[in-house]
Amino acid sequence: MPAHTMAQDGVDTPALSVRINGTALPAEALGDLQEVTVQEDVEALGMFALHFTDWDPDRLQVQWMDHALFTEGNEVQIQLGYEGDAALTTLMLGDITGLEPEFSADDLPRLVVRGYDQRHRLARGHKTRTFVRMTDSDIARQIATDAGLRAQVDSTEVRLDYVLQHNQTDLDFLHERAQRLGYEVVVQDKTLYFRQPPVQQQAAVTLALNQELVEFFPRLTTMAQVQHIGIRAWDAKQKTAIVGQASTTAGMGGDSTGPRATQKAFGRATATGVQRPVFTKAEADQMAQGQFHDMALSYLSGEGVCFGHPEVRAGVVIRIEGAGRRFSGLYYVTAVTHTLSAGQGYRTAFTVRRNATSWR
Repeated sequence: MPAHTMAQDGVDTPALSVRINGTALPAEALGDLQEVTVQEDVEALGMFALHFTDWDPDRLQVQWMDHALFTEGNEVQIQLGYEGDAALTTLMLGDITGLEPEFSADDLPRLVVRGYDQRHRLARGHKTRTFVRMTDSDIARQIATDAGLRAQVDSTEVRLDYVLQHNQTDLDFLHERAQRLGYEVVVQDKTLYFRQPPVQQQAAVTLALNQELVEFFPRLTTMAQVQHIGIRAWDAKQKTAIVGQASTTAGMGGDSTGPRATQKAFGRATATGVQRPVFTKAEADQMAQGQFHDMALSYLSGEGVCFGHPEVRAGVVIRIEGAGRRFSGLYYVTAVTHTLSAGQGYRTAFTVRRNATSWR
């Protein structure tokens, strides 16, 4: 696979491959490519930007902003890695959605090509429709299929009598359904994931301070931590209360979860939400458990920057070392920005969450 290299301090040289509609970017365009940025986020659209110098010195005119390569809707695949890798890692499969020329009397013209991952197809147009006798995972699967995406969903099991999508984009509607359950909506390549955050997976990579990890700014807060979440609703048919509850979560490699540490320091606290509509106790329990997991993940959070690591992706677990007993350990990556530039080389910035420590 054709790869373009950009110099970087250190032993390893980054390698890049850009393909448009399945065809490798021409060598001339790669030569004008100054910077590549890929952003991933489990809560928002993934984005990419290609920064070009846009000037033909022979014809004395712009070269790329009118080129058919960068027509809106063209599919872009961006792969990153290092020279000598058996294969580069695909970080983005998206569509061109915008062009931003830059003209200045003091510099050559430039062109920024921007686009989004396949989630942008779910964010176009508002719909009003109903889903009858379906689970949330069934609904997610149907919406993915309608958008031409494959679906990989965690089963939600509870079959819902009636769900209304009221004047919403498919993406907003799916986020609303996911938020009720503590789920997330992620698209990688052309697969839509409707899932619980996979925080119990093995670490994809280990980053050590003063080695791969250049900066790390973690935070610990007990303010949102409670030991019990309850969901209450009313069954109009049976004239009885519906009560769901949750009070446990699995720690990420640590034995002191946020709820447990907060109870030890400040005593027990609970949170109860009144939800409409909720139709069964099973649905209420599922919502309470998902919201409890999400709450616990806010115990530790942070941002970091490391030398370029294509393995650091939104939706994976990484291990941080060298940050003391309390702040070292496993973290769930919620957002990441990969940047490869001619001047700065390859860097990866990320945000993370964690629900436990092994400090005590």
